[in-house]
Amino acid sequence: MGGFNWRRALGWDQHSGHGHRDSSHWWDDSRRRLLPVYHEELLESAIAPTAVTKVALRLRHLIEECVPCELAESQVTMPHSKVITTKVIKAAREAGGHEYRACVVFCLLVNKRWFKHQSICELWDAELHQLRATACEVIAKQIIESEDDFTYLIHQVMLKRYSVMVDGRPTPPVNVIEKAVDLHALRVIGSSGYQKCISFLWKGWLVQDENDPSTFVDYKDKANTSFIAHLDPDRMRAPMYQNATQMLISFIYLVLYTFAINTVNPAGDIDVIEGLLYVFTFGFICDELTKFWKAGYHILGFWTAFNALLYGLLTTSLVLRFIALSHSPGDTDGLRHHFNTLSYNFLAVSAPMFWIRLLLYLDSFRFFGAMLVVLKVMMKESIIFFALLFVIIIGFLQSFIGLDYADDQVAGDTVFIIQAMANAVMGSPDFTGFEKFQHPFGLILYYCFTFVVMVVLLNILIALYNSAYEDIYENANDEYLAMFAQKTMMFVRAPDENVFIAPFNLIELFLLALPLEWWVPKATYERINDYVMATVYSPLLLVSAYYEVRMAADIAANRARGDGDDNTVEEWEQMSADIDFEGDGWNKRVDAAKTNLEVDTAVVEIQKLKEEVASLKDMIEKLCEVVAAKDHVADGGEDNGGGSKDEAELITI
Repeated sequence: MGGFNWRRALGWDQHSGHGHRDSSHWWDDSRRRLLPVYHEELLESAIAPTAVTKVALRLRHLIEECVPCELAESQVTMPHSKVITTKVIKAAREAGGHEYRACVVFCLLVNKRWFKHQSICELWDAELHQLRATACEVIAKQIIESEDDFTYLIHQVMLKRYSVMVDGRPTPPVNVIEKAVDLHALRVIGSSGYQKCISFLWKGWLVQDENDPSTFVDYKDKANTSFIAHLDPDRMRAPMYQNATQMLISFIYLVLYTFAINTVNPAGDIDVIEGLLYVFTFGFICDELTKFWKAGYHILGFWTAFNALLYGLLTTSLVLRFIALSHSPGDTDGLRHHFNTLSYNFLAVSAPMFWIRLLLYLDSFRFFGAMLVVLKVMMKESIIFFALLFVIIIGFLQSFIGLDYADDQVAGDTVFIIQAMANAVMGSPDFTGFEKFQHPFGLILYYCFTFVVMVVLLNILIALYNSAYEDIYENANDEYLAMFAQKTMMFVRAPDENVFIAPFNLIELFLLALPLEWWVPKATYERINDYVMATVYSPLLLVSAYYEVRMAADIAANRARGDGDDNTVEEWEQMSADIDFEGDGWNKRVDAAKTNLEVDTAVVEIQKLKEEVASLKDMIEKLCEVVAAKDHVADGGEDNGGGSKDEAELITI
């Protein structure tokens, strides 16, 4: 087993004593953020980064000793594992001592990233390092679920931000919630404590402190049953309300498009419905540009590209409409009608994208969320197929063009060749027309191309899709929880103090920020923003306030019973207080009937056999003593009454 280069793992160039970052490590996928962090320079680690790094190194040594060689993954992940025992978990919990114990879970996630990176650098031990990364998750999950102090777990373990030292500088501070999402740590995300924290963030019961954005505090009015107390525009920061608002706006956007495409204006004029459609589109474009400006390339992804294509089609349609309006209605060459028709054509072809766009906001529902996770993985798997397909298409295309050019020194059938190859890829090959390509070479080449694409590559693609589907649906629940956590953190990491959801961001941009923000005092500007948000979101605030008042009544009832704020009394819990299992003896019968899962059944049987063997050994020793005494008497030794006693013991045995 090869040694691990610490300088490389921590980002130092092994050939230099200076803090030069290894470029291959910097671009490693284990260090890329799935979620951007805004205003990182304003955040500080809750514990000194050097102390956090020392705790992480202690945990690394523990995991290396506990997982010294390659094992079956089930031996590490199974309940009551013989590898990750209660002693190991206790040792990991004590790695930070009493002072730094809050950062242990964060340090385990840091070790998971280190081991993942090491598995890429040292392929000969990749499985061992992947197993150790899994062990980090297993231990972190056990620590989270065994913590009894829920307030400490949420505020200190989960939401406090920590840093480690890299290149002699502290890394940007992140908390466990963000780190687990960034690393796609499914076991940690699927733990009960993590999901409780996500649920509180989603409902807005935990909010960022206005004075310290790195700290989360409890929403002070969550148990307040006053309707007026919940009519607060700041409640729109809660991810649950932001998601609901975006979903409602998305449906309105779709309705506007449906009316616009089904009410064609032959004269080319832009009516109110189309005007609102383009205003919404402009607001969405501004929102995407703002995200890119504040978050950088981290925000780019599939949905970013999808929305960019949709907004590009709508912008093209609007530009063509303006070109049409620039011509008079009675022009003789018909350019106004031509550009107007072309504008509606671009508008019409964007219809499927409008409906697909709904999935972006329906992923908070489990059915759609799990389906989107499967589709996402399938698209990643298909990259292999398209890479092979691209190489093969280029090679055969060059052959066909060469044959065409050799025939008459003019490549005049390029369009026909490309169309025939595209038909073959789509499963509808056309062999007619290739006889003229230097018969029989052109026909043979097309047969070969069709075979490679339809028989080999398409079956590879089907196998990749099937594998991706099976892998995801084995962990469908955890994958959905990870996606939901990522969605929640995207809202929580929002950079704006005032939440103006597109297209309302146009109000903030043109009526508040540009004319007022640069000269109005900050307190006055914030008060104006609150008034505007209260006006814009007034219908939604009435609904949210009604919902929160009902939740506040449930929270007050839970607190009166001594239960947690999110507790729900189920059917089987309604009469549990009226039953005394200890008093009626049921607990004793259950203890006698249940199986001890901490000890293997074979071990239990062996222990019983060991006790029986020990008892048999004692009996044989006593028997030997009695026989020896009897022989002594038979040889003429003195009996002194002892013979009768020995005989009695022999009879007893």
